Amino acid sequence: MKTTHPLSRRLILQAGAASAVLGAPGMLLAQPKPVKVGLVHPVSGGLAYSGGQSRMGAQLAIDEINAAGGIKAMGGAKLEALLGDSQSRPEVGVSEVERMEQDGVAAYLGCFSSGIALPATQAAAKYNTPFLIDVGASDLIVNRGLKNVFRLKPGFGKCVDDAIVALGDINKGAGGVAKTAVLVHEESEFGTGTAKLLGGKLPSINIQPLETIKHANPTRDFSNIALRIKSLKPDLVIMSNYQNEYVLLARTLMQQKVDVAAMFSVLGGGFNYKLVKEQPDVAQYMMDFNHWFNPRSAKAMALKKQVEAKGGLFTFEVYLSYNCIMLYADALQRAASADKEKVIAALAASTWFPDMMPYGPTRFVNGQNEGGRGALLQASKTDIDVVAPEQFASAKPVFPRPKS
Repeated sequence: MKTTHPLSRRLILQAGAASAVLGAPGMLLAQPKPVKVGLVHPVSGGLAYSGGQSRMGAQLAIDEINAAGGIKAMGGAKLEALLGDSQSRPEVGVSEVERMEQDGVAAYLGCFSSGIALPATQAAAKYNTPFLIDVGASDLIVNRGLKNVFRLKPGFGKCVDDAIVALGDINKGAGGVAKTAVLVHEESEFGTGTAKLLGGKLPSINIQPLETIKHANPTRDFSNIALRIKSLKPDLVIMSNYQNEYVLLARTLMQQKVDVAAMFSVLGGGFNYKLVKEQPDVAQYMMDFNHWFNPRSAKAMALKKQVEAKGGLFTFEVYLSYNCIMLYADALQRAASADKEKVIAALAASTWFPDMMPYGPTRFVNGQNEGGRGALLQASKTDIDVVAPEQFASAKPVFPRPKS
């Protein structure tokens, strides 16, 4: 004889709960905590334009990573930007780092300016928080033994070395027309350090520095400096300064009809599409050795199109910051954790390949990526071309520039 057992209320409730778990498992699984990335950039003050461009590039990368499902090895954890404004002042950059530590930051990206990056990275080192340098040329940033600091791009030491070789080659190809130069630089660590390196190396390519002229930040009038340069009659004017002063100096030299074989720069802060768009006559034939994207990279051209579709300009700050966030995401994926020690170890061992840049695979030595390289660029009235190295070049250099 078959016996039936009435279902108890407890069994019914247990069965219902099991069905709910099976039918909607995501409801009971905790969402992974976001990984907070502190963006420390000067979005006000004299460096605001460049800082804003850096922030844009970082945010584009964060949005792209999150839209693709976040960090897979961490259960799809999303990146969350903590926005900081250094106000173009080193002490404020430090205070932003301290504030973000209280907010649970997992890593930093910054700082555009070397003068801000130096104390900001030191502040982050107290907490062993990874700090990725997007823009900041001084080699002091990575030469202090801070284990938490990583710079994907080359610093001013390597850039000056490569720029000297490139300038020597094009000058030799033109019959050695450039024999003298005047160097003009802004007063902070970036400009001073770059000019000092250049002044020491120009004689190796048979170009003699006539004078090195320092200017303040900000400088609103370059008339006297232009007149001084005109009186010296150099073959080259070599500039190392930030966006506003770079453009104003170049424009003043043109207005004063300073006749040179080339206006040349290394890591010129204002050599970008903004210069070409707003000052096409000034930009034409100017040359710069700087960070640039690989014009033959489909990924780079797609990102450029994306930025321009939003009314933006694809300046070096954008893609340097973008690539640093992608580097950090790769480290998170390999570490499977936002733990600071594990991420620092993952970054130190990174072989990530930034295919939109004219780089080789990443290889960090004391926090500096040895696979990074700059490019020699030349502006026309409508565009900027890579003219060296040859494997990335989109045009031939025009040197010396034609007489007006």
